[in-house]
Amino acid sequence: MRTAFDFSPLYRSSIGFDRVFNLLENAPQAFDAWPPYDIARSGENNYRVTIAVAGFSEDDLEITHEPNLLIVSGRYKDPDNAEYLHRGLAARPFTRRFELADHVKVAGASLDNGLLSIDLVREVPEEMKPRHIAIATDVAAPKTGPKVAQVEANMQAA
Repeated sequence: MRTAFDFSPLYRSSIGFDRVFNLLENAPQAFDAWPPYDIARSGENNYRVTIAVAGFSEDDLEITHEPNLLIVSGRYKDPDNAEYLHRGLAARPFTRRFELADHVKVAGASLDNGLLSIDLVREVPEEMKPRHIAIATDVAAPKTGPKVAQVEANMQAA
């Protein structure tokens, strides 16, 4: 059962969120809960994704970072080709996709005790960080600043 949401009222009052609304509209309805994972925030710009991959070795796992997307996949290679009477450990291949926000980078990954940990860092470029804009109180405020002063100096020199 698919419930359709109308995001058109939100388009009128938001700027630059088109990508988010498209992701919500195109989100897959089927949910595969394997392998289980946690997402933790360890600082203002630091995150950690921990995925339970018991039985998988480092050679069985692949981590790919694309723009705004982290893909973790695993394919178990049975080393001894034994005939199992009961198979309780999930050794099926998997692919997990995580949508990443802009400017989120993979800092590193480690595999310890069956848990794959992937550290993520959000590195916002300096020009994208919020900055304070001063409001001029005088209508005829002088246009001073390094560029204006430099242009005026160049004009006087010429």
